[in-house]
Amino acid sequence: MSKKTSTKKITSIGGSALIEGIMMRGPKRTTVCVRTGEDEIYKEDISINTIPSKCALFRLPFFRGIAGLIDSMRLSYKSLMLSADKAVEAGEIEEEEPTKFEKWLDDKFGDNLVKIVMVFASIIGIAFAVFLFFFLPSFLFDLSSNVVPAFKEDNSDMVVLWKSIFEGVLKLILFLGYIIIVSQTTQMKRVFMYHGAEHKTIFCYENEEELTVENVRKQIRFHPRCGTSFMVIMLIIGILIGLFVPVAPFGIGFLRPVFKILLLPVSCGIGYELIKICGRHDNLATRIIAAPGLWAQRITTKEPDDKMIEVAIEAIKEVIPDDGSDILSK
Repeated sequence: MSKKTSTKKITSIGGSALIEGIMMRGPKRTTVCVRTGEDEIYKEDISINTIPSKCALFRLPFFRGIAGLIDSMRLSYKSLMLSADKAVEAGEIEEEEPTKFEKWLDDKFGDNLVKIVMVFASIIGIAFAVFLFFFLPSFLFDLSSNVVPAFKEDNSDMVVLWKSIFEGVLKLILFLGYIIIVSQTTQMKRVFMYHGAEHKTIFCYENEEELTVENVRKQIRFHPRCGTSFMVIMLIIGILIGLFVPVAPFGIGFLRPVFKILLLPVSCGIGYELIKICGRHDNLATRIIAAPGLWAQRITTKEPDDKMIEVAIEAIKEVIPDDGSDILSK
């Protein structure tokens, strides 16, 4: 955190790593930059109709966290699809020969095929995540109560405590285990390197240093305003929220994970506000809050090469406003 405390200003600019590229989001523009050749970087502005622009309620504290998460996911999806298309066109990633079944699907659905596949994949992915992070931990705790006396319902208050801790720790293990596994693939390693380039470039800008490869390279890659930190904070908040959810609401054990799913907006809202506080302030309290997320970034960010840093520099230059409206504090 030493580099964070020395920054001369704090910006609202953020971004995400893509396939051979980076998306940077400023207060007025969002730009995707993708490496398409040795000395070529493709740039394109993207936009969405944000939830707060449609409903003033989602500009308020806690509510804005829910809207921010949804809008960020929409932007990330749009950016990811764009980067994948450009990377394939440029030959940065190989496009496999389609199978007979894939050719048949393409003939039947044409340009709508990708949208159909992505919607189907998203539904499957969400369903699997809900099972893995909500129902499985609850089921495993109930199963283990047969062999762990402390997990039995003789003392309901203690059982709720143990179950919240058990579920929360298991979720953290599953989350970190997943990103550790995917980080071993070649493509994800490169995405995590671009993630590091994004953070280092933002730090360079916040330190008011010239945006050059040399200056960016010397920055640290762990930033408190990061999606990884947000996810870790949400998981930890989930442990605390779990203390207020009975082991078996209305006598039905199956309802506990359902209630916890319904309470996700609460975790999201609180987590968003904490991330904003950690991004704006550097003191003992914010360092403690940010520490687990910064540790997890050791997995989700890697040291980038110079070509990746060049992409990050191009992306952030596109979204820095002339009027300084991105500056949160100095």
